Amino acid sequence: MAIRGICGKPLRLTTVIANKPIIPEGTYVEKHQFYHYTCRYLIERISWLCRDFRPMVPEGDGRVKLVFSRRRTMNYQDFQNYMHVLQNADTEIHWPVIDIPGIEAHDHGNRYGLQLADLVTSGLMAALEPDYYGNVEPRFARSLKPRVYCRNGNYMSYGTKMFPPADQLQLSAEQKEFVQIFG
Repeated sequence: MAIRGICGKPLRLTTVIANKPIIPEGTYVEKHQFYHYTCRYLIERISWLCRDFRPMVPEGDGRVKLVFSRRRTMNYQDFQNYMHVLQNADTEIHWPVIDIPGIEAHDHGNRYGLQLADLVTSGLMAALEPDYYGNVEPRFARSLKPRVYCRNGNYMSYGTKMFPPADQLQLSAEQKEFVQIFG
């Protein structure tokens, strides 16, 4: 019911899907390094979405308000510092739309947008993450596809970034349906 409600709203969605178990041990050794790296991918895609949709949405100053679900062990000032480091690195982030000082973290239950993000993520992950019985459910991914950000028909680089890429994963036939939906 919640996914159907989301599909009826004028939204654009993007997500980063990471398969942590296959990432070699020792790749991310610093505290929060993996989280920061996946957030970088997400912020890249959010910045592209804002850049691409700005002509259709003239309200505001064109910058995105980044709001994270608060994690007790996470220092968001450290994350803002990481973003400043990325500004001087070779990234694909469209920086004019990113408001680093405006990055916030709130308790999950206090922001509907954070709950909405969890619903979308859960719906997309249902097509990839087997349940207790080993089943996956691609129906939600198919339903959400019209709301997922794509550019020139490309969903997998823009709206559903998989890390590592899908061709490097050992997916079941049922999980490959997710790739077919967005590929």
